Amino acid sequence: MLQKLSKYFKGDRILWIIAVFLAVFSLLAVYSSTGILAYNHHAGNTEYFLIRQLIIIILGFGIMYFAHLVPYRYYSRISQVLLYIAIPLLLITLVSGTTINQASRWLTLPGTGITFQTSDFAKLVLVMFVARKLAKSQDNIQDWKNGFRPIIIPVLLVTLLILPANFSTAAVIFTTAVVIMFIGRVNLKYIGLMIGSGVLLLLILLLIANVKPEVLPRMETWTARIESFSDDSQENYQVKQSKIAIATGGLLGKMPGKSIQRNYLPHPYSDFIFAIIVEEYGVLGGGFVVLLYLILLFRGIKLANKAPGTFGAFLAIGLSFSLVFQAMINMGVAVNLLPVTGQPLPLISMGGTSIWFSCLTIGIMLSVSRQTEDTNEEKNSHATQRT
Repeated sequence: MLQKLSKYFKGDRILWIIAVFLAVFSLLAVYSSTGILAYNHHAGNTEYFLIRQLIIIILGFGIMYFAHLVPYRYYSRISQVLLYIAIPLLLITLVSGTTINQASRWLTLPGTGITFQTSDFAKLVLVMFVARKLAKSQDNIQDWKNGFRPIIIPVLLVTLLILPANFSTAAVIFTTAVVIMFIGRVNLKYIGLMIGSGVLLLLILLLIANVKPEVLPRMETWTARIESFSDDSQENYQVKQSKIAIATGGLLGKMPGKSIQRNYLPHPYSDFIFAIIVEEYGVLGGGFVVLLYLILLFRGIKLANKAPGTFGAFLAIGLSFSLVFQAMINMGVAVNLLPVTGQPLPLISMGGTSIWFSCLTIGIMLSVSRQTEDTNEEKNSHATQRT
């Protein structure tokens, strides 16, 4: 049976297994945490969100499967075109996107009613683009004009377009770019300059927002979240409920479907889904989810070491880091290590495009591992023929 499946599902089998485990946790946690939504919007049909999430995950795995069939080098060429699409989409979203909670993060596809976060698309495209530029510039990577400048401009541009509506996503993208560039041997002085430029631009934006609040409508929300995080007496209601869920979960949890805090936690199916997992499956269940993400990062690092080309190596490490970094931010918020950010838990939180882009990300990593396996098989066959 496994041999038959391996003919169709190429690449790193552990990555496939991790994706399946995360999808199972997603179905269980979403089904358990959407009871109130079902009663408020779907006449108590609790299976509605389960079926919806199952369809989304099936489509996501379809995306993952087809993405892993595409030779990873094609993504290098595609990234150039997609970047020219992503930047205008971010600009349109910022100016006239669908606004929810004072944040213009979503873009509605004309005639379909389907909304998606353009930042998810831009994050994936930027990682591919930076990986391409680093791979192409390895011979002159220490050079400002030919090695660094072509990378820093799109990184800052994408980050600035996302920042006003979604600070946490902008931070994830910027940090991921810095990590890839550090691994790509970019001059540390240039990386320091890049970080300094990012901080300076953020300060300028905050100063402008003090004079004209309409420039940065989310600033009050950010300030309130930071104040509530730093001051226990003003602790955020969401965080309180999340801490109660985690504290009452114990070692083994209350068992699937028996969460109590899902009735009190705002967005228990997305931003705080990790708290529901710990409450129902205990510290062991929550620890297993953390372990899955850490293994994913480890496989990305291992894949980068084995990749046949520099682009594949940078791509594997960048994509794995972006997924795991986002996951750690989500879980850090749930356990009150970080202020509330609104970052979903990759491949687990309820959603459409967020899961699809996570699946696409893993699919591209699988494409790199598939090509790596094919290259190793060719080398082994040549060595066998010679002997």
